[in-house]
Amino acid sequence: MTIDEAQKAVDQWIKEYGVRYFSELTNMAVLTEEVGELAKIMARRYGEQSWKAGDERAKDNGKEALGDEMADVLWVLLCLANQTGVNLTEELRKNLEKKTLRDKERHINNQKLK
Repeated sequence: MTIDEAQKAVDQWIKEYGVRYFSELTNMAVLTEEVGELAKIMARRYGEQSWKAGDERAKDNGKEALGDEMADVLWVLLCLANQTGVNLTEELRKNLEKKTLRDKERHINNQKLK
């Protein structure tokens, strides 16, 4: 699925099942919430935090939930793009171009990365 197809699929789902988009501000808050859920899994799986007793996601060290939370983040981001008229395919292309021009030698020459 391309980014454009994903934007269209989310829009179709919202129209068919979701009644309407939440407001942009609500979706920004939901995005923050979803990033927090992703961060919780990352902190426990890759960081120093441990799982609390009884946490359902601890059974596979959050592996199954990790992809689901990433998809939740992407979902809300796609909603926000649709709501604000942002073509994420085009914006990602421009962003990659910007980063290439700005950073094409920066990371290669960074001694901390070697």
